[in-house]
Amino acid sequence: MVRIHAGQPVFPRNRILLNKPPVLLVCRGMLTPAITLLRHANFLAVCALAVVLQGSPLPAAEPSPTYQSPAALAATADGRTVYIACATANSVQVFDAQGGKVAGAIPMPAAPTGLALSADGSQLFVTCAAPESTVCVVDTAKRKITRKLPAGHTAQAPVLSPDGKTLFVCNRFNNEVAVFDLGAFRQVAAIPVAREPEAAAVTPDGRLLLVANLLHNRAVDPTNLAAVVSVIDTGTRQVAKELELPNGSGLLMGLAISPDGQLAAVTHSFGRFNLPTTQLDRGWMNTSALTLIDLAQVQVLNTVLLDNVDAGAANPWAVAWTADGKRLVVSHAGTHELSIIEAPALLEKLRKLPQTLAKGQAPDYTRVSNVQADVPNDLAFLVGLRQRVQLQGKGPRSLALMGNHVWVGDYYSDSLEMLDLSAARWRTASFALGPDVPLTAVRRGEIIFHDATLCFQRWQSCSTCHPGNARVDGLTWDLLNDGIGNPKKTKSLLLAHRTPPAMSTGVRESGEQAVRAGFRKILFTVQPEEVAVAVDEYLKALKPVPSPYLEKGALSKAARHGKKLFESAQVGCVSCHPGGLFTDLQTYDVGTGGRFDTPTLVEVWRTAPYLHNGSARTIRDLLTTRNNGDQHGKTAHLTPQEVDDLAAYVLSL
Repeated sequence: MVRIHAGQPVFPRNRILLNKPPVLLVCRGMLTPAITLLRHANFLAVCALAVVLQGSPLPAAEPSPTYQSPAALAATADGRTVYIACATANSVQVFDAQGGKVAGAIPMPAAPTGLALSADGSQLFVTCAAPESTVCVVDTAKRKITRKLPAGHTAQAPVLSPDGKTLFVCNRFNNEVAVFDLGAFRQVAAIPVAREPEAAAVTPDGRLLLVANLLHNRAVDPTNLAAVVSVIDTGTRQVAKELELPNGSGLLMGLAISPDGQLAAVTHSFGRFNLPTTQLDRGWMNTSALTLIDLAQVQVLNTVLLDNVDAGAANPWAVAWTADGKRLVVSHAGTHELSIIEAPALLEKLRKLPQTLAKGQAPDYTRVSNVQADVPNDLAFLVGLRQRVQLQGKGPRSLALMGNHVWVGDYYSDSLEMLDLSAARWRTASFALGPDVPLTAVRRGEIIFHDATLCFQRWQSCSTCHPGNARVDGLTWDLLNDGIGNPKKTKSLLLAHRTPPAMSTGVRESGEQAVRAGFRKILFTVQPEEVAVAVDEYLKALKPVPSPYLEKGALSKAARHGKKLFESAQVGCVSCHPGGLFTDLQTYDVGTGGRFDTPTLVEVWRTAPYLHNGSARTIRDLLTTRNNGDQHGKTAHLTPQEVDDLAAYVLSL
């Protein structure tokens, strides 16, 4: 259903398209060592020939079109209307579900990231992301904004309380949840959470608000490094508990609570970062997962893998329960498909597994999971319980369920798809959200960067390790780029093409070389040159996000003092991090065992943990406990207040 031109996808704009029936992949497997890169030699050669044959030069000139990029959906209870947050068009589309067409659009002041619809459908709450975000209150009958509420940095994931009196909004880069009183239409509280709240959901009784945090907020620890779900008591407006997912879990993108309020489900990636990245087979590097949470006990029930033994299901994003609680639906933004999971059967299978084997009982070696702890490594656990449905579009990031109908927003196809779960054969209908728009080199590169179908067995995409527009996952990886045995923290790719050399050890002379090596040594595939060129263009087009530590766009008083310290000869930071790109492009030994590339400090506020090995949790740690012998700037003589001021400046860049 997707045709290929110049090595990249170009999407059809037929009003309704039907795909082939889904294929159910049935196999057994577990995470075990498989083979090394040598085994892939013939596979890579065949791939290289195939993709070169399809290639043609990129156009010399590119237009500047407007894409829709559906990022969030909200459906009315009567099944008539789907509201679509179009992130790059700065609008909310009104989609006539019965007529199968866009019925109108409501302009927004900035990129809409999330939608919350009142129970009676009369009001729509739209988070519009910016350093100083806005929550727009829309009268759905008039299709007009009636109020604008100020919010924090990059507002998203709005959630209404069951009684409709309170609105919760995740301010992603403030690491907080804002609480709005809708009677007075004002913010009444801000609740700190772990790191980059991405998704949220409230229990049917309104007692608990669950928040999925995108990344962990720790220094690197090989045994205990995972993002958490913050459980907020809405009565006290405090985090009552943090639920840690399995070691290596991150990129918590979707969160949903079952209709009966007994369970929550959160989607995430599951990085096996302790292993050298010599292969991808059987999820050796990255797997995709769904973690279930028991809300009665407020604890993690278990984590199941969404992949098959030889077919990854990369970048799980949105998740939703059907109204009867019988099915879980997960969108896979990297492999462009849905997982439809039979929830009662899954829960029953989990229930039958003991915590431990009885004394003297031998494991059953005909299956992978004998006890509860085996499940997160079992690539066959969902066999017979789940179907994978291939979608027609690219980048499904949003879901809305209306009865038996599943609506899916395809971010990169500018399309909406519908799957009728009551049909004898599951097939999706696709609806274009706008006219056919040519792909620029930048947009094409962005699609490639997020596309796991370009990876061997579809285990991961570039964005699996570089989420949030090519930033960081907070993990350390032992990559083949510079030999095995020296794991290093994932670097942000912002300004990578302007700050050579690339990689922590400077093993690649340029960002361009690093992109091409990434396809070969991380995705284990070979792509034509125009694919890499498009990724170059995407990465070069990235812009820094203003720091949340700024005050109305300017340095705080503490940061202004910190700037003087930063630039002083007595501290010496500026000698290696001069203004502009804030790097001298040289390598140094800063006491971490060897010489490493000096990174840019632009947007360093969002790249924790710090140092090449991730051993510094905060910038303050980097300047104090992780700066023995003043090898990383002369900071030993600074007072605690001066250290705080210096950190405030660095975090403002």
